Parts: sequence; structure tokens; C-alpha cells
Amino acid sequence: MKYYLSVLAGAMSYGILSTIVVLAYGQGYQLGEVVGTQLITGFILSWMLALYTRFRAKRKALAGGKVKVTSASPSNVFTRLTWKQRLMLMAAGTPTVITGLVYYQSLRYIPASLAIILLFQFTWISVLIQAISKRQRPDKITFLTLFILFGGTLLAAGFLEQGISNVSGMGIALGLMAAVSYSLFVLFSGKAVPSAHPAFRSAWMVTGGLILLCVLFPPTFLFNGLIWSQLLVFGLLLGFFGAFIPPVLFAIGVPHIGGDMAGILGAVELPVAVLLSSIVLHEHVSVLQWFGVVIVLIGVALPELYKMRARRSRSTPVYSG
Repeated sequence: MKYYLSVLAGAMSYGILSTIVVLAYGQGYQLGEVVGTQLITGFILSWMLALYTRFRAKRKALAGGKVKVTSASPSNVFTRLTWKQRLMLMAAGTPTVITGLVYYQSLRYIPASLAIILLFQFTWISVLIQAISKRQRPDKITFLTLFILFGGTLLAAGFLEQGISNVSGMGIALGLMAAVSYSLFVLFSGKAVPSAHPAFRSAWMVTGGLILLCVLFPPTFLFNGLIWSQLLVFGLLLGFFGAFIPPVLFAIGVPHIGGDMAGILGAVELPVAVLLSSIVLHEHVSVLQWFGVVIVLIGVALPELYKMRARRSRSTPVYSG
């Protein structure tokens, strides 16, 4: 049960971010300052965890009688990454920065409840990208899932009640760009040096993201004293709940419950974000929109449930009388 709760808590942490960003904008902070403090916090926490992980592994090895720990050790905690592997991980971490930038920027134009729904379009965008790259036509369950997601999105976004003319086109475009960027991150991150320890994979990916952000938005807030204002509080919250807690909790829980179940539990990010935007930011979310959120969750869970059922049916022995 603790592994399920671990993944659930990690996904809920992601759902908190949009509300914190809107509150930071309300205090007058800019996009580069918000994302910059988030990544710096995540960078520090990730490397602290990675170094502590290595220290604890070495201590256990010494206590077990292995006096000399080398890079040839079978443990991936001790295996030193080559610079090629480090660069691959840093490159794989850059889509997270692009996702954060365009997603957080969309919050300037559209409500947080709509922004998170648009971000969740990564589910069908990922399917489309894989279908194009593999030149394979999606199966029937995928088409059914896309249909459910499309219908749920129309309801959850409030398009059927308010009409699309009342929604910022720039906000919609940025939200969909965030979904595309997140889809690329999902596709690339799992293939980048999978043999590396999760703590070090996360640390190097955050490092790559931070370098890219510093190029796009030089961190002047570190030198003009702005970092010691309320910006530091927002940065600590965003870094803790966005760049640190979810990767750690997912690394703990996913290996034990499997990627399929993790994908289902990860969808809890959507209702958490919508609920917080309604309670904290006082955004209006109608009953019809909540119904759309439920439909989107069903669409996200449907293919994973179908896979689990198919595997269970194949593993069930058939007895003949």
C-alpha cells in the first residue's frame, strides 16, 4: 500500500504547482524569476539526495565487508557516468524547462483549471508522436481513448458552456505547446541512460534544465537581492513539490507497482489542480466541467486498464475437463 501512496502523493505534488505560480504572478514576479527559483531549488535538493544516496551506499558496502568500492561495482550507485551519458541526461532534462516555461506562461492568459486540462492533452499527443515515429496505425482501444479524451476535454474546459471565443487563443496555444513538450519529455526521459541510478538521473536532468534556463533567462534575481524577498518562498515551494518530491516518490513506488498502475494513479494531478484552483484561486468550475474532468480521467486510465486485463487473461491458465 505504501508504494501506491508514494506514487499518488508524487502526482498530487505536481497538481499543486499551477496554483503556486498564479499566486507568485499575483505578487508581481515574472516568468524567468518563478521558473528560475524553482529549478535552483530543485537542483540543490536533487544533488543533495544524489550525494546522500552514494554516501549511504558506500557506508553499507563498507559495513558489509567490501572495503574498496570501485567504478566496476555492480551497484549503479557506484558506477560513474561518462560525460557522454551525463550530456544525454542533461539533454533529456531540457524539455521539462520548455514545458514549465510555456505552461506557466499560459497561466497569464487562461485559468489554472483550463491550463492543466490542456497540459493533459499530452496523453493523445504522445500516442500520435509514437504512431508517426513507428509508422503504425493506433489500435481500436487507442481510438476509443482519444474520442473519450476529446469529449472530456470539451466539457472540462467549459467550451460547451462558454464558447471558445471567450477563451484566450494565446493561452490555448501555450497550453497545447506545453503538452507537446511534456510528451517529448516522457518519450526521451525513459530512454536516456536507464541503467543509471534514479537519484543521479534526476540530478543530471535538472542540471541540464537549469543550464538551458540560465541561457534563456539570466538569473539576475540572484544578484539584485530579489531572491531574498517572497520569491524565495515561492521558489522553495515550486522546487520542493515540482522538481524534487515527485521524482523521488516515483522512484520509490513505480518499480513496485508497475508503470501501468503508476500512469493511472498519476492522473490524480488533474483533479488536484482543478480543485485547488477552485478553492484557493476562486476560479469557477461548474458541475459540467467536473463531469468532464472525470471523463478525462477515465480516458487516461482506459488503455492502462485494458493492458492490465489483457496480461491477466494471458497469464490465467486454461483447464480442460
